[in-house]
Amino acid sequence: MEELELINKKTMPLLPLRGLSIFPHMVLHFDVGREKSILSLEQSMVNEQLIFLVSQKDAKIDNPIEEDIYHVGTVSKIKQILKLPGDTIRVLVEGISRAEIIEITQHEPYFQVDVLEREDTSIKDAESDALMRKLMESFEDYVKLSNQISPEVVVTVSDIEEPGMMADVISSYIFLKQAQKQELLEAFSPKDRLNKLYGMIQYELDVLRIERKIGVKVKKQIDRLQKEYYLREQMKAIQEELGDKDGQQAEIELYRKKIDKAKLPKEVKEKALSELGRLEKMGLMSAESGVIRTYLDWILDLPWSKETKDNLDIKNARDILESEHYGLKDVKERIIEYLAIRKLNEGMKGPILCLIGPPGVGKTSIVKSIATALNRSFVRMSLGGVRDEAEIRGHRKTYVGAIPGRIINGMKHAGSKNPVFLFDEIDKMSSDFRGDPADAMLEVLDPEQNNTFRDHYLELPFDLSKVMFITTANNADTIPRPLLDRMELIEVSGYTEEEKLNIAQKHLLPKQIKEHGMKEENLEISEAAMRDIINKYTRESGVRTLERRLATICRKAATMIVEENKNSIKVNPKNLVKFLGTPRYRYDVSEKKDKIGVVTGLAWTAYGGDTLPVEVSVAAGNGKLELTGQLGDVMKESARAGYSYIRAHTDILNIDKEFHKNYDLHIHVPEGAVPKDGPSAGVTMVTAMVSALSNNPVRGDVAMTGEITLTGRVLPIGGLKEKALAAKRAGINTIIIPVDNERDIQDIPDNVRKKLNFILADNIDTVLKNTILKG
Repeated sequence: MEELELINKKTMPLLPLRGLSIFPHMVLHFDVGREKSILSLEQSMVNEQLIFLVSQKDAKIDNPIEEDIYHVGTVSKIKQILKLPGDTIRVLVEGISRAEIIEITQHEPYFQVDVLEREDTSIKDAESDALMRKLMESFEDYVKLSNQISPEVVVTVSDIEEPGMMADVISSYIFLKQAQKQELLEAFSPKDRLNKLYGMIQYELDVLRIERKIGVKVKKQIDRLQKEYYLREQMKAIQEELGDKDGQQAEIELYRKKIDKAKLPKEVKEKALSELGRLEKMGLMSAESGVIRTYLDWILDLPWSKETKDNLDIKNARDILESEHYGLKDVKERIIEYLAIRKLNEGMKGPILCLIGPPGVGKTSIVKSIATALNRSFVRMSLGGVRDEAEIRGHRKTYVGAIPGRIINGMKHAGSKNPVFLFDEIDKMSSDFRGDPADAMLEVLDPEQNNTFRDHYLELPFDLSKVMFITTANNADTIPRPLLDRMELIEVSGYTEEEKLNIAQKHLLPKQIKEHGMKEENLEISEAAMRDIINKYTRESGVRTLERRLATICRKAATMIVEENKNSIKVNPKNLVKFLGTPRYRYDVSEKKDKIGVVTGLAWTAYGGDTLPVEVSVAAGNGKLELTGQLGDVMKESARAGYSYIRAHTDILNIDKEFHKNYDLHIHVPEGAVPKDGPSAGVTMVTAMVSALSNNPVRGDVAMTGEITLTGRVLPIGGLKEKALAAKRAGINTIIIPVDNERDIQDIPDNVRKKLNFILADNIDTVLKNTILKG
């Protein structure tokens, strides 16, 4: 489009506009009240009715100066002047053309300016036609969306053929900010004006669409609320005509049908109907009605008579338990026994088992497998940190927001009265001023009492006798004795290396490979590498850390497959460091050297067995006995008992009778940062003290465990299986154990037991004869 511009120089009065802009071809009326502006109007009537209208930069300024007004405005013609009451004049003007101030020739008593009047003329071409069409389309959309402009305006505007004029007319109709209007006024080129206006109108269309969307959404909400209100009022009127106030009778009848349909015990049904009668009398708007409704809902949601049918197929149960867990022989056998007896006596009460063992050996997961094998619902309740008796029994419904305890809640979620109910971490319960939850558990876990378990909220007897309760714990010592007496203890000991190897190869590795999006052929871990992972990168009785280590290998293998385009990764002892880094643990492999005052003991921890070297040094002194290595009170007492035994038997032991006056003994158990306690290191400390005092070495290929008494008797200890495994790992083949632990030798896996030589000792003399080497 070829654009031409006609420029004329004119002198005329100026009138500043506040918050207004006028475009060429636009007719506008406004009120004038400032004295200076009125004088400008009077002068313009003399000057061919022409006046220069320009906007103020700040509408709040009453007496603008040159810097307060824009330099581009509109030459306009005054069409009509009407005097209003109060010295105000209403003016009707028509915009003629754009103009730019050259100079303000007069400031008082009114503004007079020299301006360059710019009248644009243009020759239309394809580009200008396209711009005009797009602008017209947008303006039509704007008129439809705004609902504030008459549709006839569109017809009027569409008849305009000049680009600049079309832009000016449309600008006068759409909502624009003052700065945007001024920007359009200052666009002297028609093409530039069309482009800028098109951008502005597009933005305004977006705003209008969002406004309409919000408006429709709000209207829908209002309409819905009005509709609901109208329907409620209608319903009230209908119910009043029928004599059914507020629909109460319909709800009461619904509850009554549910109560009749549910197979509730007699006492429960009577209580439910009694509460329903109270609800009917007090009305739905009463504050108490909500409490009664909630109570009735709880009664109706509980499985008072619903049971799942047990799957008593013993072969199927064996297959499920074996496929999902390796080892755990005692637990599996106990479940099979239960199934066999249930098959013979269907009225048998559910057993209450307690699985005791270290973390990560599969206590919780095997309970899920038991539920699957029995075809029962499974409910788990963690008791770790529970310290409020109301957690078990619930709160009385007189309290605001009262709910039943977690036992009843669990039964509701189970949906049957004979689920497998797991109480996890029963040894982690504690108590405070709100009561002892362990006391509340006494009724739950007593087969003679739990058929009438009463929750404080329900205040009704609920039969828990058909529930199979299984509890788990890491340590039986912290379980209250009355509670422990109600449970059948099954010890789930830690896994041997062979068992861990089988679990890793058959269960953990396939599971991790699948979870990491790989196939079995993508990753191969050799048996030797797997043994190194078990021994050098984990130290636990269970397999949780082992599974995490395998997950680490899978992640690194997946990265290598993606980055290096490999199809398979093989892990062996040589490249294992690349996947898992430097080995984290080193088992204390015995040096098998005979040393004076150094004896290898055996210890049990929550993470399995371990070797426990004990060192004794003798120095000149006055009989002081020093104990270091973070020893607990029981271990210190064992050391003192052994010290007293040695003092009483110096003749037999060939030790200086006056050693307790002339020498100081220092007993140290290495790894001083790790707390140690228990009586089973008694024989170890006595042997080390005798060796140091007699200056005779102790056999380095022997390890020992046992509690010592003042008379030299060796008392039994616990955790023999774990201790035997620790001795084997350390390369020790001979173990001295108390004679009363002979029965526990059969619990040690055959492959370990055959490689160990057990020496049974009932007295410390037997221990010393088999360990102290005479010089």
